[in-house]
Amino acid sequence: MELLSFRQGEETRLGVRTSHGIIDVAAALQEYPSKCQIATDMMAVIQGGKQTLRALEAYIADLLESARFKLELSAVEKGERASDYLKSESGLTWEPAVTSPQKIICVGLNYRRHAEETGSPIPQAPILFNKFNNALTGHRSPIVIPGATSKLDYEAELAIVIGRQARFVQREYALDYVFGYTIANDLSARDLQMRTSQWMLGKVCDGFAPLGPWIVTADAVGDPNALSIQTFVNDEVRQHSNTADMIFYCDEIISYLSHHFTLLPGDVILTGTPEGVVLGYPEDQQVYLKPGDEVKVRIEKLGELQNSFVEEL
Repeated sequence: MELLSFRQGEETRLGVRTSHGIIDVAAALQEYPSKCQIATDMMAVIQGGKQTLRALEAYIADLLESARFKLELSAVEKGERASDYLKSESGLTWEPAVTSPQKIICVGLNYRRHAEETGSPIPQAPILFNKFNNALTGHRSPIVIPGATSKLDYEAELAIVIGRQARFVQREYALDYVFGYTIANDLSARDLQMRTSQWMLGKVCDGFAPLGPWIVTADAVGDPNALSIQTFVNDEVRQHSNTADMIFYCDEIISYLSHHFTLLPGDVILTGTPEGVVLGYPEDQQVYLKPGDEVKVRIEKLGELQNSFVEEL
């Protein structure tokens, strides 16, 4: 199942991506009421557990199979009427796939070839840092390049969305705690990041954590460490790898974190970036992001996260 968040007026709505378009769950319930309680907010779905997700899945399945929906869909496709609950992707104002995580945890230098390109030793334990909610933004949202940096870099990353409270979880059970996966771009102001031994300043600027376009539930992804991952800058391939190159796999990361603090439903874990970042190029070949650039991050089974960059005014 593919779930997303989008802006409708002053509201953030839950959408379900289908072959017919995006279903606005709250609007659909106005037309097709349910006898069961159906969540209409992304955080409610994540925090509600498997029962809440299953109820939503069943509702959407029944909706798509209903004769009335098929008739209305036919009328919409012929241009005979508009639908209040069926949206096109092109017309959406996208919100971050996870709208309000309690924690955004990031793993640094977690791909072998990325560690090698930066001249860093292979980590013996996960290198951790964090971002905050101010960094979140959505698919297709323009991102302001802060005037304080001249070295803004892209980092394609697989993001884990936690679905159950996790504490002292053994590695063999760790993926059972995953709600789903999405795409992140761990934008990094390298000059700010390297100013001190702590990376935080270069990681937490507004908009530095685009997340989306949607969450794919764990059952539809399968093995998260067998996914192609790519970055395109103005349609030029810059990163092309596979999550199999991770030093610490997703299950190991979740287990490791859970032995140090409690993971909660909705927490997001960025799992590191592969080789091909600007920082990894020889210094005379480093061309950092600038206003007008467009970056696309593509991960197998998860879609494509796209953002453009603008100058700070």
